[in-house]
Amino acid sequence: MVFDSTIILLIPAMLFAFYAQAKVSSAYKRYAAVGNRKRMTGAQAARRILDSNGLNDVRIEMVNGTLSDHYDPRKRVLRLSPKVYNEPSIASASIAAHECGHAIQHAKSYMPLTFRNAIAPIVSIVSNLSWPLLIIGMIAVNAGYYTNGTLIFDLGILFFAGVVVFHAVTLPVEFNASRRAIQQMESLGVIYQEEVPAAKKVLSAAAMTYVAALAVAVANLIRILLIRGRER
Repeated sequence: MVFDSTIILLIPAMLFAFYAQAKVSSAYKRYAAVGNRKRMTGAQAARRILDSNGLNDVRIEMVNGTLSDHYDPRKRVLRLSPKVYNEPSIASASIAAHECGHAIQHAKSYMPLTFRNAIAPIVSIVSNLSWPLLIIGMIAVNAGYYTNGTLIFDLGILFFAGVVVFHAVTLPVEFNASRRAIQQMESLGVIYQEEVPAAKKVLSAAAMTYVAALAVAVANLIRILLIRGRER
């Protein structure tokens, strides 16, 4: 199935994914070199936003990696990569504020985030099983075990559809966190008004990677369904 002609459907989505990754890397590199006028590090910006929203109990920790920043709702910990944690750049403040947006969502029981967190453990399992099931199903069908092979293949489709749903739910979660980030930075004076466009560029570039992930997942699902229809 890897060499099936339907793989051509993935090319536009993959190109978009490469473009999105290049865009976020470029935006981060550019604005990581531009200091915010308040000289506030990502850790300082995050602490101000969290405390101002009554989230004094959310810890801020430094984690290894680049752009490895994330909020852990289970442990109520906001983890920032070294440069974001320590450097007073526009990029650092923006990324830290975005992760604070997730912490605020969690505190307010923002429905899309609640739903995503609920299905995340299941999706983690089915995403690992979907492709093996699809491949086994194809092998079984080609070996003449049509009924059992089709059943296994359809189960793989169902599992992969769950992955697509997860990516789709992720979009409003990420977009909303970015909107909250901009609002918090403006209202709390983390950045000046003239720095807002730069912050938006950093966050919109990051958001594009989630759109690209959904595009790749949808393209894969369409490809799988075409293969399934061909085998009828």
